Amino acid sequence: MQLTKKNTLPKDWRRAYLVGRVWAPGKLAGPSPVALVGGELYDLSAFFPTTSELLNTDNPKKSIERAISLGAPTVSDLVGVIENTTYSNRDPRAYYFLSPCDLQAIRACGVTFVSSMVERVIEEFAKGDSDKALEIRKKIGSVIGSQISEVRPGSADAERLRKVLIEQGLWSQYLEVGIGKDAEVFNKAQPLSSVGTGAQIGIRADSKWNNPEPELVLSVNRAGRIVGATLGNDVNLRDFEGRSALLLGKAKDNNASCSLGPFVRLLDDHFSFEELQKTLLRISVSGRDGYVLNGVSDLKAISRSPAELVKQAINRAKQYPDGLVLFLGTQFAPVADRSLVGQGFTHKIGDIVSIRSDFLGGLINEVAHSDVAPPWTYGLSDLMRNLAARGLLI
Repeated sequence: MQLTKKNTLPKDWRRAYLVGRVWAPGKLAGPSPVALVGGELYDLSAFFPTTSELLNTDNPKKSIERAISLGAPTVSDLVGVIENTTYSNRDPRAYYFLSPCDLQAIRACGVTFVSSMVERVIEEFAKGDSDKALEIRKKIGSVIGSQISEVRPGSADAERLRKVLIEQGLWSQYLEVGIGKDAEVFNKAQPLSSVGTGAQIGIRADSKWNNPEPELVLSVNRAGRIVGATLGNDVNLRDFEGRSALLLGKAKDNNASCSLGPFVRLLDDHFSFEELQKTLLRISVSGRDGYVLNGVSDLKAISRSPAELVKQAINRAKQYPDGLVLFLGTQFAPVADRSLVGQGFTHKIGDIVSIRSDFLGGLINEVAHSDVAPPWTYGLSDLMRNLAARGLLI
């Protein structure tokens, strides 16, 4: 795995407003918000000690422009920072990129695409046993696959289909959130626990059936307004979640299991909300065994609109004063056999997972066991002490 300017930045990066975080070296080393604007990487820490504070302003783009006009310093050698972000050859004495979010809540939506919804149903009926997946896929796919693809969640048609599936013994908790009125929105990870591009991503050593989940991730401010977007990998353990929905926490929230980055791209004339809704994500998985898997997740196929999902995540009943990032779910659900016939895809240690979007750049990570990947040790108290020591808390 090697990060470069080409595989990290969006195609039109020189006209984009990209918000990120770097680890700033020195005597008082610590994380600093940065903005990549017009080819220059600016350190915004003297103006906004966290990306949460910046993205919660009334107009983050104008806030960045004001900071630049007031003398926000540049971080030299953008290429050097990108190359130093790869975990395996990282020099801790130099700058490297982190996950772009810090204090924001990290939440995720599940079962928002028909193809992945059917796979969740299969997980449930298989009780997390990948050996049974092929048989169950054949059994229920022919019954619900063609009918369900055009059903609008929460509609009268969805309710009629629900009754039919119950009669046939095929109703599932995943169909409930997939075509019912209430979306699945869960807590993916804790603030500051997400890893960025170039880092290892974690799967539990006791998981035998798992996969990456390439997703568009919205940056939402405290008022519930979408201000930008980034890429995310909502790593999933299919065997754990398939055994019981009550194991969702173990399936989703493990060390290094949430990857975000490389930047939050702000919405503007060059990247509008309409453009965001047409986002196409390309994913590739490359294994040390020579295995290669390619796929896509097309946001145009999502069952619920991004705006609707945001309203279900943050509203008068649920607030996030530091803002939130919201995974929107994935269309990608790999079923092609990797090793044994009928067992489908699962990760192997050392897999390189690359998620790419023309407008958002590339998020690249290497798969490791969660107990081997670097532990999460830098929490909120560490951040506050560091910012205070650097004189950045006002």
